[in-house]
Amino acid sequence: MNENVKAIVEACSRGSEEGSLNFGQVLGKLEGAGVEGYYADFRRSTKTYYLPDGMGIDVQADDPDVMIASTFDAGRVEAAVRQSQVGTHSYRAFCEKVMAAGCSGYLVSLLGRRVVYFGRTAETHVEHFPYK
Repeated sequence: MNENVKAIVEACSRGSEEGSLNFGQVLGKLEGAGVEGYYADFRRSTKTYYLPDGMGIDVQADDPDVMIASTFDAGRVEAAVRQSQVGTHSYRAFCEKVMAAGCSGYLVSLLGRRVVYFGRTAETHVEHFPYK
């Protein structure tokens, strides 16, 4: 595995959690490093970044102080996404809001230009992001 890619992935994860990088900046850096997508697992507090050669890079994530709700509320997930898009709260606050709305993780596809948020029962909410 390319150590440079690993360093970029770790910096993106840390930058999100610290608030020094927004989602668009993270996507740009990951795309530039050749990352195809990533999976944020709230149950395990990890993120896995996927490369075209099938390799994955696991990064430990912050552990929010919120339990994942048992039922998935797509409307509340969407509201948290909209708040995040306008910068009204931190990434940590975003994670806590979507977890309280029953989101157990999300999958970002840079190739498909979308994020799929899902709950414990595999209910989903999909958000598309613009192509460059």
